[in-house]
Amino acid sequence: MLFDSTAYILFLIFAVLLYWRLPFRKQNYMLLAASYFFYGWWDWRFLFLMAGSTLVDYFVARKMASASGERTRRFLLYFSLILNVSFLGVFKYFNFFVDSAGHLAALLGLKQIPVSVWRILLPPGISFYTFQEVAYIVDVYHRKVEPAKSLVDYALFISLFPHLIAGPIQRPSHLLPQVQKERAWDGAKAFDGLILILEGLFRKVVIADNCALIANAIFAGSFGGPNTMTVLLGTFAFAWQIYGDFSGYSSIARGSAQLLGFHFMVNFRQPYLAESLQDFWRRWHISLSTWLRDYLYIPLGGNRLGKVRTYLNLMLTMLLGGLWHGASWTFVVWGGIHGVGLAVERFFAGKREVAATPSFFGRWARRIFIFNLVCLAWIFFRIPSFSGAWEQLVGLLNWQWNPAYMTALVFLAVYILSLFLLDLQLEASNGEHVFATYPYSLRVLTGIGFCVLITLFGANQESAFIYFRF
Repeated sequence: MLFDSTAYILFLIFAVLLYWRLPFRKQNYMLLAASYFFYGWWDWRFLFLMAGSTLVDYFVARKMASASGERTRRFLLYFSLILNVSFLGVFKYFNFFVDSAGHLAALLGLKQIPVSVWRILLPPGISFYTFQEVAYIVDVYHRKVEPAKSLVDYALFISLFPHLIAGPIQRPSHLLPQVQKERAWDGAKAFDGLILILEGLFRKVVIADNCALIANAIFAGSFGGPNTMTVLLGTFAFAWQIYGDFSGYSSIARGSAQLLGFHFMVNFRQPYLAESLQDFWRRWHISLSTWLRDYLYIPLGGNRLGKVRTYLNLMLTMLLGGLWHGASWTFVVWGGIHGVGLAVERFFAGKREVAATPSFFGRWARRIFIFNLVCLAWIFFRIPSFSGAWEQLVGLLNWQWNPAYMTALVFLAVYILSLFLLDLQLEASNGEHVFATYPYSLRVLTGIGFCVLITLFGANQESAFIYFRF
């Protein structure tokens, strides 16, 4: 069920009301059942895959912690990693390799191979809960966390419904202790959770879905072929669509968790105000970027093995990060653009962080440059083929004007400016949600304002969250 659906709102209300009427241990049993119901809502068959990987990793971690020999512990680590990566590879990338093989066969003149019969369905959220399982196993191996003593607790850590489909990816050291200890009702945190949910719905149904109207129309050719204005309008619209969409999902997930007494990490911190690509990845999808840093970039050697190896590690991390987003070569190119950009920044800055400029105009010049560089990469993220992406890039050189562009530009500017102003407030306050430190009365008015805007300006369309497919 979608977070912006009536079904989810009713499900959440029922779950919260029942949850707080139960004692601690029964709360975990109830939440586990609710989470499996939530996931099974998409397709009950996917429950077996998640339950199977959960069982394996639970017992592997327990055995690993009790094993005395390093050889046994390392074998169990590799066994779990290979199993989890294999599950992810088969279900997420099988179709990708089948399609690639089909294209290669066509180039060789073998056009009669029915590759479509080999296609399999992608379980929702498999990338997110697999990364969480990998983090758990690696952290248990390095003795950073103790293995869960209760199968129910571990299963709930993996499947807790607010983060299950599209994150944020929860670290074992952060969420697992919250699952294992008794939780108490906190009215102030619950109220903050409601504000987060309303802010998330505003980002999704008002900002993202309205930006999607422009982006989808332009990339579908409704405004004519690619030219300077259509490419800029379509790309900027998609940039704010995906940001509003995913940051909105994360806010709803965090708010839902707070209603249940849990705290999830902040997943977005105003990424379009970044002054460098390093800064962008400290702000965008933070749970993924920190996961890639800690479980891929650093184990590869990070910046400890010389300049050349550092650049290679950056590129490999971002290429794999791109492939994580989807089974398409265009996602690899998207990751490659970010990898090259990060390597260039590293080349000029060395091991130091890219320094922020104290100049007001210099700071905004950097922000505008980085935003446009990120938007250039978004073209490969949005367009599913190289030919289509190249057509958009070439279209930038083709200046044309149509009065309809002005209408689209004004429509888009209204929604972009709304989220931009929201981000400026969050940047200035450094809060976890809008007006977090303001008086209670103002926050009540903020919630009412979100409700009014959602009702009046929510786009009237069926639009699943973009990151559901990752």
